[in-house]
Amino acid sequence: MKNNYLKSGPIFLAFLCMGFGDVVGPLTSQLQAEYQLSNFMAGLVTFMGFIMFGLLSVPMGLYQDRKGKKTVLILGMIAALAGLTLPILGDFSSFGLLLGSLLLLGTGATILQVAGNPIMRDVSPEGKYSRNLSFGQFTKAIGSLSGALLPLLAAKYWGLDWKILFPIYSSILLVAIIYLWFVKIEEKKNESETPASFKSVLSLLKNPYVFFMVLSIFLYVGAEVSMSAKLPNFLEHKFNFDIKELGLWGTLFFFLALMTGRFLGGIILNWMSPQRFLKITSLVAIIGILGLFIASNSIIGFAAILVIGLGFANIFPLVFSITIDAMPERSNEISGLMVTAIIGGAIVPVIFGAVADIFSLMAGFIVTLVCIGYILVLSFYKRK
Repeated sequence: MKNNYLKSGPIFLAFLCMGFGDVVGPLTSQLQAEYQLSNFMAGLVTFMGFIMFGLLSVPMGLYQDRKGKKTVLILGMIAALAGLTLPILGDFSSFGLLLGSLLLLGTGATILQVAGNPIMRDVSPEGKYSRNLSFGQFTKAIGSLSGALLPLLAAKYWGLDWKILFPIYSSILLVAIIYLWFVKIEEKKNESETPASFKSVLSLLKNPYVFFMVLSIFLYVGAEVSMSAKLPNFLEHKFNFDIKELGLWGTLFFFLALMTGRFLGGIILNWMSPQRFLKITSLVAIIGILGLFIASNSIIGFAAILVIGLGFANIFPLVFSITIDAMPERSNEISGLMVTAIIGGAIVPVIFGAVADIFSLMAGFIVTLVCIGYILVLSFYKRK
């Protein structure tokens, strides 16, 4: 079948909204500077944004198996919208309310990931799922990028700050909910005669291939969130960038590279196999991380960040789509497991922060190097 842009349009818009959950990364360095937090405590900020991935993903995957992906996608948008409107109604007066807002936003992002990744297969032409998922992740990267870009523009041109994100994100989510509500999507039914259950989901982890791939998602997301949160600190540590005025450029540049890499990945996957591309992109990511250690000036530092972003860009959609294409009849269960593994975004940054506090900031980046190194080794794994 050919791409049906009427049906795929709201799905790509849902991916844009997924990216809003990544705002916890850019906010981390800002809150760390404002509240004088340790690296470990700053890691707990991302913990609030990602903890629901570990708690909700499998239950929502099972619910989705019965009620459908479109229904779950709309529920995710509503949860995110509720989270974004809370601090607006409270006039941003309570930090506790803000944490609750991020928790709800993370809840919405969790549900959107559970439904969005497999429903993209339903609106994709045969054999083009990996390509469209990379384009979807490219769209998500635009949402992620906005978390660093909009506060910079707001401060420079309008005298505002990060609070501007909340009304903008709320408006986009409202449009996305209305758009998706009126579009009919034919979902591919689960070919398995037995409905998905907690038992069937857990049984998948006994499959070494699935287990290794789920672990790679855990490590990748943890590495990505660590990068988006700590690159401003890297620029401050190595090149004396003011973290409030210039530090966000590290995160912004990283997300720009991610966005570019995902767009290019969607093109490359028209002629290169996902398995081969995973090997190449993992190696590029490792080269970029090593570049942080040898950067002697800010130009080399930003070049390293560029290479990291390009390398990181397609790891998530490649691992996700390769696994689902291997077992399409278990797509809802695999999606639940994969999105559960996004809890790595809550745990790995805390480990990064602990290592940075005990040794040094640059030692923390070794944590991300180990994460991507595992994925590079996994890319050579032959499924039996």
